[in-house]
Amino acid sequence: MKPHMGVKFAGIELVNPVIAASGTFGYGIEFEEIVSLNRIGGFVTKGISREAMPGNQPPRLIETAAGMVNAIGLQNIGVEKFLETKLPALRRYPTCAVIVNVFGYAIEAYELNASCPNTRHGGMTFGSDARLLAELVSAAKAKSSRPLVVKLSPNVTSIPAMARAAEEAGADALSLINTFVALAIDVETRRPLIRNITGGLSGPAVRPIAVRMVWEAAKAVKIPILGLGGIVTPEDAVEFLLAGAVAVQVGTASYADPRATERIAQGLEQWCSRHHVARVADLTGALDLRPPTA
Repeated sequence: MKPHMGVKFAGIELVNPVIAASGTFGYGIEFEEIVSLNRIGGFVTKGISREAMPGNQPPRLIETAAGMVNAIGLQNIGVEKFLETKLPALRRYPTCAVIVNVFGYAIEAYELNASCPNTRHGGMTFGSDARLLAELVSAAKAKSSRPLVVKLSPNVTSIPAMARAAEEAGADALSLINTFVALAIDVETRRPLIRNITGGLSGPAVRPIAVRMVWEAAKAVKIPILGLGGIVTPEDAVEFLLAGAVAVQVGTASYADPRATERIAQGLEQWCSRHHVARVADLTGALDLRPPTA
């Protein structure tokens, strides 16, 4: 019997729980000739700001042993051009949820990137201070008529504390994790490999940490969680679901395989069929905490 792959996330009906992550899938429409958009749960746009931004100077992306480090600098075309040139074409795909990642300047949903600096507080990121995060989420929620998903930074002391702060401030869901601050050095020149000096580490190297953080957050809040961090295979996605995620995002894998999101969505359905899982939603939070067998 074919498993039921639909899930409900923050009031949005997804055809399956696999979503393309922000920053790795453009504005979505660029992938329509590569990926069958109606066969994935949805996608998150690259971060959108009020005004267009050119991003950082290159080099701004390097490959690591198990992932990559990037400092793109939130390059984007700005909200007006996005609404004019990108969003209308996406209406051709009614079953593919469009989640818009937004940032700066204190569609189915919004994913609020809380890793942006607050210039009024010396550049401290909203996502590293529970009080600032609560202020940001509360202000954004007051202006939003759509579900608000808050993307949490992993570069904090306590993920459960940040998750609770976002939930109490009105977040409809959480997305975690964002990238880890990282530094890579060219030992021959003794210079950083990224012009910005530091960048965000993503890919398979971070997955076990991301799974742990999703598990911790899921125990701390009642709102749904989008899990991401190094998902390459259907089995990786299952890990996040078992840890407590309702849906997952595929990011860095899309650089090596532009069809990764669709491939993982199809593979997840096949995994559920092989393991006699009637509803993929039943995997959420189904982690068995008994010790592994020898």
